[in-house]
Amino acid sequence: MAGRIPQNFIDDLISRADIIEVINARVPLRKKGKEYTACCPFHNEKTPSFTVSDSKQFYHCFGCGAHGTALGFIMEYENLDFVDAVEALATEYNLEVPRENTHFSSTNSKDDKQPLYDILEKVSVLFKQQLKTSNKAIQYLQQRGLTGEVAKAYQIGYAPEGWNFLTDHLGTDKNTIDALIATGLLVINENDKQYDRFRDRIIFPITDRRGLIIGFGGRVIDQGEPKYLNSPENAVFHKGQELYGLYEARKAVRNLEQLIIVEGYMDVVALAQHGVNYAIASLGTATTSEQLQRAFRTVRTVIFCYDGDQAGIKAAWRALENALPLLRDGFEAKFLFLPEGEDPDSMIRKEGKKNFEQRLTSAKPLSEFLFERLSENINVNTSEGKSSLTEKARPLLSKLPESVFKDLLYQELASRTGLNASKLQLSATVNNTVIVSSKPKSNREIKQNATRDAIALLLQSPKLAFEVHIPDSFKDSAIQGLPLLYEIHKLIQSHPEITPSALLERWRDNNNFSALQKMMQRNIVGSDDPQNTKNVLVDTIKNLIDKNNDHRYEILEKKLQETGLNETELGEYKALFTR
Repeated sequence: MAGRIPQNFIDDLISRADIIEVINARVPLRKKGKEYTACCPFHNEKTPSFTVSDSKQFYHCFGCGAHGTALGFIMEYENLDFVDAVEALATEYNLEVPRENTHFSSTNSKDDKQPLYDILEKVSVLFKQQLKTSNKAIQYLQQRGLTGEVAKAYQIGYAPEGWNFLTDHLGTDKNTIDALIATGLLVINENDKQYDRFRDRIIFPITDRRGLIIGFGGRVIDQGEPKYLNSPENAVFHKGQELYGLYEARKAVRNLEQLIIVEGYMDVVALAQHGVNYAIASLGTATTSEQLQRAFRTVRTVIFCYDGDQAGIKAAWRALENALPLLRDGFEAKFLFLPEGEDPDSMIRKEGKKNFEQRLTSAKPLSEFLFERLSENINVNTSEGKSSLTEKARPLLSKLPESVFKDLLYQELASRTGLNASKLQLSATVNNTVIVSSKPKSNREIKQNATRDAIALLLQSPKLAFEVHIPDSFKDSAIQGLPLLYEIHKLIQSHPEITPSALLERWRDNNNFSALQKMMQRNIVGSDDPQNTKNVLVDTIKNLIDKNNDHRYEILEKKLQETGLNETELGEYKALFTR
């Protein structure tokens, strides 16, 4: 297996890559002031909300929220992982990607995941071969109305009975066993006995956005528990982020307009069998925010299709709560509840594509389902009922992003309660405001986002790191964000030529990456010209130093009163007291 790509090569590649060139080669850009715009390639829109900053070497869509560097754009647009995106970008600049000589380890490096992808692909091939030779499995799928064509499109297979099928066919060398265990295909019990996780089950491979297999779902053929069994979470499979059938839907339908979210693998495949090939499933869990973000990156309309029983309604409500923060203007969530005892699989087999799609057109809009559920067991003709409905609705409506849709839902609440829509929104804003302290502010108190401003200024203009001094006390500060600010400052000083995008990419595998991407977009008041930007940063750092010293002094003073200070701490305390 190839070794890791040297970090200095990645930095140099990102510095060479001009984001305007990279994106314009794939999505035509138009210059508008200091930035470039286009219709976003990650969601359907008619009015351009996708902007690219030449100075920041960063793109951002105000419609769907997509953002990143040139490398991040290639990953998203081409459906590539980090290593493949580096390879693709290097090819555009006629560069050969060097590799370090490293051995396989259990770290989270992108290269270390390749053996897992390889073993998952090999196992999928085995399962597909077994399906061809198993009359039992073939008869089951035929009884469910599936043809070989659909089984092939979704790479359906069969895991035969027996405890050691995989090792019998793939061998028992250490690398194979390690990969099988790492992906959860082999289970080790408390007696150190290993056996196949999937046995006598129809197998549904789960693919990522690139079509790479990352896990499996297995359904029993006869009686047995559990009915469905999934691969466990591992380095390449994160259940709460993936959607079964999304890759296949994008492949089957050139211009997807909507997606149906159903509960099971068989529902997805059965709908595809009857020509409704834009269904996806949330892998047996409540649909998460991450899954919905992925769906809304693909289409503007998502229809949740559930059984009409209490369990289905409960699942739909959880989906609604997760969908609310994502519903910008132009995006829509609907809910279709099937008759009791029916699921999408049985329903479409009974009534066919035309009638099933007719049901989809009459799916409940989110607003209707929302107020319908909130109004249950409430008499809105009474003052008490109106008050109860208001108190239940406001926390949910406050989750919505600022939009016309949010205004309309407040108007709907107002019409149901007889209250004023503007007052309802203002009241919700006041109720959601957290009052930190009622004490008068001291001269040294600074705005809460000063740390973010400092980090944003260094990200956007790394050379400013040589204009300011950041003390070592930030390294272990208890104030959130200061250790990160210190780390960024030190990294820039050790790499004087690093560019904003290369600096940001250094944090791709770090928990702070998402927050840093947002800070790259941050506009700091007073930072319009280089000299003023320097002054803004100098003043911000000075205030942060004062804040950190105040905080440290309070900690030492409390310790002095409670347990006393050692000699070093006492010296620090005196220095802070006399500053």
